[in-house]
Amino acid sequence: MKYRMIDLFAGCGGLTEGFMQTGDYAEVAAVEWLKPQVNTLRKRLKERWGEKDADDRVMHFDIQREEELFHGWDDEEFGVGKGLDFYASQVPKIDLIIGGPPCQAYSVAGRVRDENGMKDDYRNYLFEHYLSVVNRYKPKLFIFENVPGILSASPDGRHITELITKGFDSIGYQITGDLKKAIVNAAEYGVPQNRNRVIIVGLNKEYYPEPQKVLDKFYDEILTQYKSDRLFTVREAIGDLPKLMPLFDEGHHKKRISHTTPECPISWHVPRYSNLRDMDTFRILEEDVESGRREYDSKKISELYEQKIGSKSPIHRYHVLEPDEPSTTIIAHLYKDGNRFIHYDSVQQRTITVREAARLQSFPDDFEFVGSRGNAYQMIGNAVPPRLAKAIASAVRKLLEEI
Repeated sequence: MKYRMIDLFAGCGGLTEGFMQTGDYAEVAAVEWLKPQVNTLRKRLKERWGEKDADDRVMHFDIQREEELFHGWDDEEFGVGKGLDFYASQVPKIDLIIGGPPCQAYSVAGRVRDENGMKDDYRNYLFEHYLSVVNRYKPKLFIFENVPGILSASPDGRHITELITKGFDSIGYQITGDLKKAIVNAAEYGVPQNRNRVIIVGLNKEYYPEPQKVLDKFYDEILTQYKSDRLFTVREAIGDLPKLMPLFDEGHHKKRISHTTPECPISWHVPRYSNLRDMDTFRILEEDVESGRREYDSKKISELYEQKIGSKSPIHRYHVLEPDEPSTTIIAHLYKDGNRFIHYDSVQQRTITVREAARLQSFPDDFEFVGSRGNAYQMIGNAVPPRLAKAIASAVRKLLEEI
C-alpha cells in the first residue's frame, strides 16, 4: 500500500521527487501558484512517475483563497480547477501533507535587506493556510520544511515558532518542543551542498498518544539512520560535465556569446553570458583557489570589485566554489547573477550552469525544468534537495508503519 500525500507550496517538486523515489508514496494533489514551477512538476509527474492526470492534480492556484482551493474555481488567472476536496474524496484517507511555505520572509538575509524586517510580508502568515489544509484533511502527520531563520523570526513581536506550535496544537497536532533538533544539514544526507533546513514533523495526537516521545525518537534515532557515510564534493557532482570554454563574440550573430556550448546529452548545461571584465575577475579568483594561495579574503575581494566596477560594495559579491568540499547553499538569487557561484576551473572563467546548480541540489539528470533560465535557477534554489527529501520520506515511512 502506498501512503497518500498532498504537497503544498510544491515548487518544482524537490520534496515530491524524493518521496516518489522511495516507491512508498502516491501524490493525491499538489498546489503551487508560480506557473513555470507548476509546468515543471506536471511534466515530471507525467513523464517519470506515470501520473497521466498530473495537469489536473498539480493545481495552479493561490493557497490564500481557501474557499475556492477546497471547492474549486473558475478564474481568469488560474483557469478552472476542481479543488482539493475533489481529489481527497477519491481516496480513503490522506496520510500526510508535505511542503514548506516560501522562506524569504523567514530568512535572516531577507529580514536584513527589508527596512521593516519583513514585518509586512504576507509570506510570514502563509503557514496559516497550510494549517487550514491540515485541519481539513486530518492526516496522520505532516512535514513542514523551512529555513533556520524561522526559529528567530518574530514579525509582529511574537516568535513565529510559537504561533506555529500553538496553531498546530489547537487542531490536534504536536511538533517537537526542541526545534533545534529539527535543523538538518543536507550535506549529511548525500547532497553535495551545505544547506541547513528545519524539518518540522507534526504528529496527529489521535494516532500518536505520546507524540513527544515519538518525535524525539524520530530526530535522534530514525532520521539519522539515513545519513550518508561521507560528504560529497562539488567536483564529484559537476566535474564530469563538458567544459565550457571562453569564446568571446560580442554580437556578430545578433546574440552575445562568451563561451562555447559543446554537444551535451544532458539538458541545461549551457553557459551564461559573461562580459570580459567579469570573466577576468572569475579567472583571478579561480586561480587564487586553484594555486592554493587563497589571498582573496572578503576585504581583498571588495577591493577587486571596486577596481573592476568602479564603485564600492558593502558585501563581497564573488565566491568560487571549493572543488573538494560540498557547495555553499544554492539560493534562488542565482537567477539574477551567478557571481557567488563561480566554477572552480580557471580555464573556464564562468559561473555555474542550470544543470550544475541542479546537480548540487541532487536533482537527477533526467529532471527537466520548464521555463526560462531565470525560472530554472529560481526553482532550483528554492527546492528541497531530492536526496534529502528521500531520506526524510524513508524515515517518515517508519512513523507511518508504527500505526
